[in-house]
Amino acid sequence: MSKALADLIKISNITGKDTTLVQGGGGNTSVKTADGKYMYIKASGTALKDMSKKNGWRRMRLDAVLSVIRDKKLAKLDAGTREPEVVDRLLLACDDDVKTGARPSVESHLHAFLDKYVIHLHPVAIGAYVNAKNGKAELEKLFKKEKFPPLWVPYTNPGFMLAKKIANLVDDYQNRFGKKPAIMILGKHGLFVTATTAEAALRLVRKVIKLCSSKLKEPKVRKTKPPANRDITAAKSGIGKAVFDATGQHLPVSYFGRRAPIAAFMARKDAAKLLATRALNPDELVYANGPAMWLDRYDAKTITAKLNSLVGKGQKPSAAFLVKGLGLFVAAETKSAPVIAEITTGSLMIRSWATKFGGVLALNNGEQDFINNWEAEAFRKKLVSSKKGKS
Repeated sequence: MSKALADLIKISNITGKDTTLVQGGGGNTSVKTADGKYMYIKASGTALKDMSKKNGWRRMRLDAVLSVIRDKKLAKLDAGTREPEVVDRLLLACDDDVKTGARPSVESHLHAFLDKYVIHLHPVAIGAYVNAKNGKAELEKLFKKEKFPPLWVPYTNPGFMLAKKIANLVDDYQNRFGKKPAIMILGKHGLFVTATTAEAALRLVRKVIKLCSSKLKEPKVRKTKPPANRDITAAKSGIGKAVFDATGQHLPVSYFGRRAPIAAFMARKDAAKLLATRALNPDELVYANGPAMWLDRYDAKTITAKLNSLVGKGQKPSAAFLVKGLGLFVAAETKSAPVIAEITTGSLMIRSWATKFGGVLALNNGEQDFINNWEAEAFRKKLVSSKKGKS
């Protein structure tokens, strides 16, 4: 096994095991070989924690990947034509013995022009800022003493146009500071760090999280009596029936309790209001169908009406449900449920923290529509739902 691949597995496993850094199949990592000819990168839909010597990565010819981002003709195509073309070209750039048909990350062309080691994560602490109306200004305060501050990237639809946007911003940054940014923070998205060694990249992750967390308080929860099993069973039944009545799908309903972040959120007087916005980021929309639905009651009729209202507005029916006093429930295939719960729990924390920085900033209609119609995201969700556990 090459050093580049060994390092890729190392940084992936270390960051992927921490659900405060990345949830489900989200996030990406890449490492370029010493000769500059190849780049090892996470395969689409793979959970970072599950990457191994045999699975979860692809090796790509770096020149072929860079040719995608340099192709001026692609930018002139409409998204429906451009994005499948980009996916095909990235797949053709793969040069390895992988026989599974795994796709390289859809962000491969973005990773290609950054430093040797790249780690892209969706930390909950970062979400508190990138999903807050005044988040950018707060980040500037946090990093004001840095000689080389993070590069802020305004939200752009993922895929080719995001890569082009970042390429241009990186050029501007290099012209201004004489070097490429080591830290990039993407609005409504997450964190990129890039460095010359694996250790340096991991140190950057720790540094950024420590600094951003310094302004965030962990939720405090007073102890309450556990909910009765009969109430949990009744809630499961009501949610399951409502999902079937609204969508025609018979889905199992799993109960994920009321751990500290969940209990703290339920205790907020503005809990329902905070969940009334759209999805915070692409992952919440792709994997969880958007934010959890707040329920004061769990009778099937009430839930069905709420689900029908969402569908009538052109939104996806909720997969996660936060029942007052009981906790978090997820209506989804058993393999997908833990991922949805993971993402939803992080979202609850982000929404709470964002109130400190001007309020929640979620995806708008156009941004949601792009994600909903992007084949690459549908492919990613399909992979997660077809694997065991959270992978």
